[in-house]
Amino acid sequence: MYPLIRFAKEMIKFRNAPALAPLEAHVSTHMCWPWDLDPWIELNNGRTLTLFDLGRIPMAHRAGLTRVLPANGWGITVAGNSTRYRRRIRMFDRFTMISRMIGWDDRFAYMEQSMWKGGECCNHMLLRSAFTSAQGIVPPARVLEALGHRMDSPALPDWVQAWIDADAQRPWPPEIPPEAKRHLPA
Repeated sequence: MYPLIRFAKEMIKFRNAPALAPLEAHVSTHMCWPWDLDPWIELNNGRTLTLFDLGRIPMAHRAGLTRVLPANGWGITVAGNSTRYRRRIRMFDRFTMISRMIGWDDRFAYMEQSMWKGGECCNHMLLRSAFTSAQGIVPPARVLEALGHRMDSPALPDWVQAWIDADAQRPWPPEIPPEAKRHLPA
Protein backbone atom coordinates (compact mmCIF):
# COMPACT_ATOMS: atom_id res chain seq x y z
CA MET A 1 0.00 0.00 0.00
CA TYR A 2 1.26 3.46 -0.87
CA PRO A 3 2.30 5.51 2.19
CA LEU A 4 -0.31 8.24 1.65
CA ILE A 5 -0.29 9.51 5.24
CA ARG A 6 3.50 9.79 5.25
CA PHE A 7 3.38 11.45 1.83
CA ALA A 8 0.85 14.02 3.12
CA LYS A 9 3.02 14.62 6.20
CA GLU A 10 6.08 15.33 4.02
CA MET A 11 4.16 17.68 1.75
CA ILE A 12 2.76 19.59 4.74
CA LYS A 13 6.15 19.63 6.47
CA PHE A 14 7.88 21.17 3.44
CA ARG A 15 5.01 23.32 2.11
CA ASN A 16 6.73 26.55 3.19
CA ALA A 17 10.34 25.38 2.85
CA PRO A 18 12.63 27.59 0.78
CA ALA A 19 12.59 27.01 -2.96
CA LEU A 20 15.31 24.79 -4.38
CA ALA A 21 17.50 25.64 -7.33
CA PRO A 22 17.62 22.87 -9.97
CA LEU A 23 20.73 21.14 -8.55
CA GLU A 24 20.15 21.71 -4.81
CA ALA A 25 19.54 18.77 -2.49
CA HIS A 26 16.37 18.11 -0.54
CA VAL A 27 17.06 16.48 2.85
CA SER A 28 14.38 14.70 4.86
CA THR A 29 14.22 12.32 7.82
CA HIS A 30 12.12 9.18 8.10
CA MET A 31 11.53 6.09 10.20
CA CYS A 32 11.26 2.45 9.19
CA TRP A 33 7.87 1.20 10.38
CA PRO A 34 6.77 -2.44 10.84
CA TRP A 35 4.77 -2.34 7.58
CA ASP A 36 7.96 -1.42 5.68
CA LEU A 37 9.65 -4.71 6.57
CA ASP A 38 10.38 -7.86 4.62
CA PRO A 39 10.47 -11.39 6.13
CA TRP A 40 14.07 -10.71 7.30
CA ILE A 41 12.85 -7.84 9.50
CA GLU A 42 14.56 -5.09 7.49
CA LEU A 43 13.39 -2.41 5.07
CA ASN A 44 11.98 -4.19 2.03
CA ASN A 45 13.85 -3.43 -1.19
CA GLY A 46 10.66 -2.58 -3.08
CA ARG A 47 9.42 -0.41 -0.22
CA THR A 48 12.74 1.46 -0.41
CA LEU A 49 11.82 2.56 -3.94
CA THR A 50 8.38 3.68 -2.74
CA LEU A 51 9.87 5.61 0.18
CA PHE A 52 12.18 7.44 -2.21
CA ASP A 53 8.98 9.16 -3.44
CA LEU A 54 8.83 10.80 0.00
CA GLY A 55 12.01 12.66 -0.90
CA ARG A 56 11.57 13.11 -4.63
CA ILE A 57 8.07 14.60 -4.66
CA PRO A 58 8.70 17.26 -1.97
CA MET A 59 11.96 18.06 -3.80
CA ALA A 60 9.95 18.54 -7.03
CA HIS A 61 7.46 20.74 -5.15
CA ARG A 62 10.23 22.90 -3.70
CA ALA A 63 11.76 23.23 -7.17
CA GLY A 64 8.42 24.51 -8.54
CA LEU A 65 7.47 21.47 -10.62
CA THR A 66 4.08 20.99 -8.95
CA ARG A 67 3.14 24.43 -10.26
CA VAL A 68 4.75 24.30 -13.73
CA LEU A 69 3.87 20.76 -14.80
CA PRO A 70 0.05 21.03 -14.51
CA ALA A 71 0.06 24.58 -15.91
CA ASN A 72 1.64 23.23 -19.12
CA GLY A 73 -0.23 19.93 -19.29
CA TRP A 74 2.97 18.05 -18.50
CA GLY A 75 3.63 15.08 -16.28
CA ILE A 76 6.68 13.29 -14.96
CA THR A 77 7.44 9.59 -14.95
CA VAL A 78 10.24 7.30 -13.85
CA ALA A 79 11.99 5.98 -16.96
CA GLY A 80 14.55 3.78 -15.23
CA ASN A 81 16.62 3.34 -12.11
CA SER A 82 19.46 1.42 -10.57
CA THR A 83 19.66 0.88 -6.83
CA ARG A 84 22.57 -0.28 -4.72
CA TYR A 85 21.78 -1.68 -1.27
CA ARG A 86 24.65 -1.83 1.24
CA ARG A 87 23.43 -1.47 4.86
CA ARG A 88 20.30 -2.70 6.57
CA ILE A 89 17.61 -0.38 7.81
CA ARG A 90 15.64 -2.16 10.53
CA MET A 91 12.35 -1.56 12.30
CA PHE A 92 12.17 1.83 14.05
CA ASP A 93 15.52 2.95 12.63
CA ARG A 94 15.56 6.63 11.76
CA PHE A 95 17.27 7.53 8.52
CA THR A 96 18.05 10.61 6.48
CA MET A 97 17.21 10.77 2.80
CA ILE A 98 19.07 13.03 0.38
CA SER A 99 17.46 13.71 -3.00
CA ARG A 100 18.88 15.81 -5.81
CA MET A 101 18.91 16.22 -9.56
CA ILE A 102 22.42 15.77 -10.94
CA GLY A 103 21.86 16.74 -14.56
CA TRP A 104 19.91 16.14 -17.73
CA ASP A 105 20.25 15.43 -21.41
CA ASP A 106 17.90 16.04 -24.35
CA ARG A 107 15.31 13.53 -23.08
CA PHE A 108 15.78 12.75 -19.40
CA ALA A 109 16.53 14.27 -16.02
CA TYR A 110 18.88 12.26 -13.79
CA MET A 111 18.50 12.22 -10.02
CA GLU A 112 20.23 10.48 -7.20
CA GLN A 113 18.77 9.58 -3.86
CA SER A 114 20.33 7.96 -0.84
CA MET A 115 19.33 6.82 2.64
CA TRP A 116 21.76 7.34 5.51
CA LYS A 117 21.81 5.97 9.05
CA GLY A 118 24.32 7.89 11.10
CA GLY A 119 27.25 8.53 8.81
CA GLU A 120 26.75 5.36 6.77
CA CYS A 121 25.03 5.17 3.41
CA CYS A 122 22.48 2.35 3.45
CA ASN A 123 21.40 2.55 -0.19
CA HIS A 124 21.77 4.76 -3.23
CA MET A 125 19.60 5.08 -6.31
CA LEU A 126 20.23 6.63 -9.70
CA LEU A 127 16.93 7.52 -11.34
CA ARG A 128 16.07 8.68 -14.84
CA SER A 129 12.84 10.67 -15.23
CA ALA A 130 11.02 11.88 -18.29
CA PHE A 131 8.78 14.92 -18.47
CA THR A 132 5.77 13.99 -20.58
CA SER A 133 3.06 15.68 -22.62
CA ALA A 134 0.37 14.56 -25.05
CA GLN A 135 3.00 15.02 -27.78
CA GLY A 136 5.62 12.86 -26.05
CA ILE A 137 8.73 13.62 -24.02
CA VAL A 138 9.35 17.26 -23.09
CA PRO A 139 13.05 18.20 -23.10
CA PRO A 140 14.22 18.94 -19.54
CA ALA A 141 15.74 22.25 -20.73
CA ARG A 142 12.22 23.37 -21.72
CA VAL A 143 10.88 22.46 -18.27
CA LEU A 144 13.74 24.36 -16.63
CA GLU A 145 12.94 27.37 -18.80
CA ALA A 146 9.33 27.22 -17.62
CA LEU A 147 10.71 27.26 -14.07
CA GLY A 148 12.68 30.43 -14.90
CA HIS A 149 16.10 28.77 -15.25
CA ARG A 150 18.15 29.10 -18.42
CA MET A 151 21.12 26.86 -17.88
CA ASP A 152 22.99 23.97 -19.37
CA SER A 153 23.28 20.70 -17.52
CA PRO A 154 26.52 20.17 -15.70
CA ALA A 155 28.53 17.31 -17.16
CA LEU A 156 27.04 14.08 -15.94
CA PRO A 157 29.43 12.10 -13.73
CA ASP A 158 31.28 9.29 -15.55
CA TRP A 159 29.39 6.60 -13.59
CA VAL A 160 26.05 8.10 -14.69
CA GLN A 161 27.14 8.25 -18.34
CA ALA A 162 28.38 4.65 -18.10
CA TRP A 163 24.95 3.60 -16.79
CA ILE A 164 23.22 5.46 -19.65
CA ASP A 165 25.51 3.79 -22.20
CA ALA A 166 25.03 0.32 -20.69
CA ASP A 167 21.26 0.73 -20.51
CA ALA A 168 21.15 1.74 -24.19
CA GLN A 169 22.58 -1.71 -25.06
CA ARG A 170 19.90 -3.54 -23.09
CA PRO A 171 17.37 -5.19 -25.44
CA TRP A 172 13.76 -4.02 -25.41
CA PRO A 173 11.49 -5.78 -25.13
CA PRO A 174 13.42 -8.43 -23.23
CA GLU A 175 13.73 -11.89 -24.73
CA ILE A 176 11.24 -14.38 -23.33
CA PRO A 177 12.77 -17.76 -22.47
CA PRO A 178 11.12 -20.57 -24.47
CA GLU A 179 9.85 -22.33 -21.34
CA ALA A 180 8.07 -19.13 -20.25
CA LYS A 181 6.33 -18.37 -23.56
CA ARG A 182 3.61 -20.97 -23.00
CA HIS A 183 2.56 -19.14 -19.81
CA LEU A 184 1.83 -15.87 -21.59
CA PRO A 185 -1.66 -15.07 -22.85
CA ALA A 186 -2.07 -15.32 -26.61
